[in-house]
Amino acid sequence: MNNSFVMYRLPHETTYTIMRQCDGEAEILPSYADLNGRTGFVFSPFMMSEKHPLLLIRPDETETCKIDDCSKHKSLAFSNRDIDKEHRQYKTDFNKFHSQICKGTFRKIVLARNSVENACEDITPELIFKRACRIYPNEFIALVSTPYSGTWLMATPETLVEGHEEEWHTVALAGTKRIGIVDESEVQKMQNRNIYDVWDEKNIHEQQYVADYIRERLRCFTPKVDEAKPQTLVAGQLIHIVTHFRFNLNANAGIGNLIKTLHPTPAVCGLPKEEAYKFILDNESGDRGYYSGFSGPLNYEGSTHLFVTLRCMQIEGRCCKLYAGGGLLSESEVETEWLETEAKMDTMRRCLAIRRI
Repeated sequence: MNNSFVMYRLPHETTYTIMRQCDGEAEILPSYADLNGRTGFVFSPFMMSEKHPLLLIRPDETETCKIDDCSKHKSLAFSNRDIDKEHRQYKTDFNKFHSQICKGTFRKIVLARNSVENACEDITPELIFKRACRIYPNEFIALVSTPYSGTWLMATPETLVEGHEEEWHTVALAGTKRIGIVDESEVQKMQNRNIYDVWDEKNIHEQQYVADYIRERLRCFTPKVDEAKPQTLVAGQLIHIVTHFRFNLNANAGIGNLIKTLHPTPAVCGLPKEEAYKFILDNESGDRGYYSGFSGPLNYEGSTHLFVTLRCMQIEGRCCKLYAGGGLLSESEVETEWLETEAKMDTMRRCLAIRRI
């Protein structure tokens, strides 16, 4: 891998952008504050480290492309995965994490896992990216490749922060249900329904923790925050609860400073934040890497669009490592949470068009 590039498509757009850095290696930044005043594509891990640095791909070369029709591209052959082994490991992790909730150590904590899919033929990441663009028109789609991070693909529904000049937007997103494929009219009906008619108390409480956190953190930067009522968001074959926040950000405040305050949100970490963050790093059986970090164009053509890196996988040769997680509360049940992670990983499995042999 000799160069750094990204292909990304913003939600609802019909074109995608390719951004390349001419000197090969993406720039390593030592802190979120170093994003202030910079331009390019940001790729941040869940936890910055020497192994997983905060990266900025400079827009030395850019082009805008139409999304090709990939409907005729064939499925890919994959070997069977050891689902029983994954399930056993998840149960072990769940019991360790959930016991801390029951003890009162955390109000909420997010448990993540990964699943390895091995292809029996060569994979073309650019093709998988274009397929993701077709399958998920409402999500942020990105294929990021650097010598430091390797190659990652995502189709994420969650905005970390976006805006231009002084007008900015973020969301509190949590709760997950599988719904299958629905048409646009059903999407509108679902989004307009009262959340108490769609969701159980566990998911509503989980999302409320995130909304309370976002509101509190934003008030450190601006006295006026416009908060919408929570509603259902349709993302592919899943639904979530989302609350939209709109606010003004003074240019002197610095986007990097805001990111440092927000990330990681309780949607990918837990509460209390610092204690949950440390517990995850010390006890989660898998390394998250860039999963549940954030990514997107920063101050490019006057706008910033940063998204939480969810529904993602790392591609290395014929090996695809898929990532997913879920928020645990006291009422969480292991089988329900396991099925939620499987549903989230299916976002990437659909892009791979897996055919078992």
